[in-house]
Amino acid sequence: MTNIASPTPYLEAWRDGPVGFLMLNRPDRRNALNREMWRALPELVAALDNDPETRLLVLRGAGTEAFAAGADITEFAETRANPDLARDYAALNGKAFAALRGTAKPAIAMISGFCIGGGLALALACDLRIAADDALFALPPARLGLAYPLDGLTDLLQAVSPAFAKEMLFTARRYRAMEALAAGLVHRIVPKGRLEAETRALAAEIADNAPLTLKASKRAIDALARRQGSEDLDALAAACFASADYAEGQKAFLEKRKPRFTGS
Repeated sequence: MTNIASPTPYLEAWRDGPVGFLMLNRPDRRNALNREMWRALPELVAALDNDPETRLLVLRGAGTEAFAAGADITEFAETRANPDLARDYAALNGKAFAALRGTAKPAIAMISGFCIGGGLALALACDLRIAADDALFALPPARLGLAYPLDGLTDLLQAVSPAFAKEMLFTARRYRAMEALAAGLVHRIVPKGRLEAETRALAAEIADNAPLTLKASKRAIDALARRQGSEDLDALAAACFASADYAEGQKAFLEKRKPRFTGS
């Protein structure tokens, strides 16, 4: 395991084999996100994104009680004391969401327990969401008098219908894991005791595949879904066909063996 230096003890990062991990580390506060965490997250995402040994990212919370119970409300009196401060705080949040959304590598949210507000927004910025059967989801800005950020709404509407998004925001109610699965907030529900094992199995399955194809697929789907970016998608596809991994994939198929992809 390779640890990555973090500017805050509240956010940890490391690589285990080909899988990069980011852990929200405030279990005593149900991993509520403070300014240090919002500020540090893009830097750590970039470190993993730029690491050639990292094939994908897993975002998780410390412990099992919560993925993240949202932004730390005790900071609101300072961070949202007036419209200018509120805009600055929203911009800080937005950079964290954009970092996860924009990484070239697949990002998985591993969700246990509470996944509320800003925590759910982080999960929605990931490509895949796997949740324990005890997970709880909510978007409570209507109870705080806040406007939900437009980039967060964009991610929400990539996952659920407009009507369900409105219900979440209008009611601020909590949804159990099976309700979240039915609505599309998450892609898979597993027993709580199996969450880490199932997430690692999914990560290993993804890590076995060709990195350039993963990047091209992610970028193309996001662009077609109007979610992210304006990269030259034809160039990304051409890079796959010109890669050593493409030749290796064909050779391994013919030789009936597992391919050994290098990302080149």
